[in-house]
Amino acid sequence: MPLYNVPMRESIEIIQGGPHYEPLCNGSDQESIQIANGSPHFLESTDIPTNTRLPRLSERSFMANADGEKPLRKIAEAFKDLANTVNAQTLDVELEVAPFSHACSLVSPLFGCLGIAFKFAEMDYVAKVDGLAEASKSIATLRAMMDRDIQANCVRKAGSHTRNLLRVKRGLDMVRILFEQIIASEGNSLKGPASTAYAQVFAPYHGWAIRKAVAAGMYALPTKAQLLKKLNEDESSARIQMQNYVTASGPVILFIDKLYVSRELGTDW
Repeated sequence: MPLYNVPMRESIEIIQGGPHYEPLCNGSDQESIQIANGSPHFLESTDIPTNTRLPRLSERSFMANADGEKPLRKIAEAFKDLANTVNAQTLDVELEVAPFSHACSLVSPLFGCLGIAFKFAEMDYVAKVDGLAEASKSIATLRAMMDRDIQANCVRKAGSHTRNLLRVKRGLDMVRILFEQIIASEGNSLKGPASTAYAQVFAPYHGWAIRKAVAAGMYALPTKAQLLKKLNEDESSARIQMQNYVTASGPVILFIDKLYVSRELGTDW
């Protein structure tokens, strides 16, 4: 099993039978990527307690789809509600953590539906959404959540809510671009749309080994028809719901970006 050391707080483990979480270090500034037979695993392991057991991806990926539900419609509706909030013409617009984290949790099955190329994103995204959901029990709004981290001087520390929010925001943006590309593309392949979405959102923050693993996983993506079947949609209805998400998620992502910029935190980290 080749091992690549990467000077980033991230890890990929590709093992036969699917990814499993194992803490690779505690507090170290350098983690590692393991690549073998199977599917990639990306996780900022220092963000999660060592006694945490995450379900296998297959358990979480299709929970929303188990009873013939329509995940795309739920996602579009949830983000439409969030967009209505941030688009309100008031000076004190607030986005509450609880409905935001709930809407984000509905997106999780999409990463699982994309197969091994995006399992790194699913593991990382799910863990950080869970962190925001936990934060919602004691913190009302995203603004208050970030201000609390600023006061505690822990904004960029692994596991901080502000850091988790930035990673979740990237996941939402990746899905937005993916949907835009699917809507605009012809044919049955998802390789082009998925590659474009990854290149625009995640690739700038990943080392060579992670980019290489993701590129290899692109060849195992489902077809568009297979994806729509997993989501219980036909092509016509899927296009409508994907466009609804694209339209609704844009203002939400912009609102989050403005929270970072207004606090001089930036988003390029």
